[in-house]
Amino acid sequence: MNTVDRNPALVVMNDSVRHGARQAMFGFLHLALIAPSIYLVLGLPLVLRQHGWSGTEIGFFQLAGLPAVFKFMLAAPVERMRWAAGHYKIWAIGVCVAYAVLLLAIGQQDLAVDGGRLFLMALGAGLMATWADIPVNALAIKVLPSSERMRAGGVRSAAVFLGAIIGGGLMLLVHERWGWQAPFVVMTIPILIGIGLLVVFKEPATELPAASTQGITARTALLAGYFKQPGANAWTLLLLSYFPLVGAAWIYLKPLLLDHGFAANQVAWVVGVLGSAVGALASIGTARLIVSIGVSRALVLFAGLNIVALGGLALLAWSGAGQIAFVVGAIALACTMGATSALAFGLMMGFTRPQYQAADYGMQASLFTLSRLLVLPLAGVMLDRFGYAGMLSSLTLAMLGVFALAMRQRHHIDRAVRDHQVSDANAFIKCKSNG
Repeated sequence: MNTVDRNPALVVMNDSVRHGARQAMFGFLHLALIAPSIYLVLGLPLVLRQHGWSGTEIGFFQLAGLPAVFKFMLAAPVERMRWAAGHYKIWAIGVCVAYAVLLLAIGQQDLAVDGGRLFLMALGAGLMATWADIPVNALAIKVLPSSERMRAGGVRSAAVFLGAIIGGGLMLLVHERWGWQAPFVVMTIPILIGIGLLVVFKEPATELPAASTQGITARTALLAGYFKQPGANAWTLLLLSYFPLVGAAWIYLKPLLLDHGFAANQVAWVVGVLGSAVGALASIGTARLIVSIGVSRALVLFAGLNIVALGGLALLAWSGAGQIAFVVGAIALACTMGATSALAFGLMMGFTRPQYQAADYGMQASLFTLSRLLVLPLAGVMLDRFGYAGMLSSLTLAMLGVFALAMRQRHHIDRAVRDHQVSDANAFIKCKSNG
């Protein structure tokens, strides 16, 4: 053991293996939490329709995803109810257990007579999925050094794309083969495995905040404290606009292909499987690129690629191109969206304060989700009024504004990230010594 301590190469190798194992664990946890949420929102409407639910009933059922907007509110009790040892781990285990129980309970419902109860359970499951995401991400931020943040953002983004394949596709096949209850049983198993991983994982001890930050004063510290960070205002403004535009195009990509001659099963394979797989690979691959070229260049580069992808799809819609061209356009959009979301998740992890990882991440996640929900209806209005070409052209023009904003704010954000890395490295060393 002393030989290892004296050999820098072995120390670096051991750290690399440890960080890789932790990245894999958190990636698995993210996937376990995300896949059921996607099934409830994207996969289940098809099942409900098969069981005779009306369009209005299915539309109201989408409100089960509403808790994602209120992540900051859910983060507050995570920060206030603290334990010196295993703080975030205890929260994650408790909420994941409730999530698993609710998923199994949903599988026991009768769709013909228990519609109201099913919605309440789905709403509860959405709440638990949103809540569990907070301590899991906070734990990742706490135990991973700042040099691993972009990689963690890529893993988090890849989990979303893989969750779309599982929750939006494979679980529908499981339902068709084994019935209503089977998908919920299958999706609960990874959550239970994740709980087991959390139980054996050792979270470093945390110094509890001073008593003056408790109670009423804590609310000010949680909310205003985030925005007092250097670069937080610049990053938050960019966060609200950087991803939602390309995300809106992705949401409307399926109807775009369907209305341009693709069969429903072709759309499922091109967007749901191929596109999601490409997005996952792009998320992982670009994480290393971001570290290599730096945050300032990555912000501008990915904004530019988003303009190319959106503008390319707009040209295809204007010209009425063939199916092969649309497949290429869909893959290009998946690549840029994977890169953009990896960068966004990485920076969200970077703009968190020691001892307030859950609150700061929850604040950004709420803003991230809210901006997406606001852009989607506007994009739908543009689609109805101007068609696909008009909608995509409008998104492209808006992305030009985001590109200009990224050019203006990039150095400020980059400096703030580097300053955070220095302070986080010191906090990480202290946290590691406590553990």
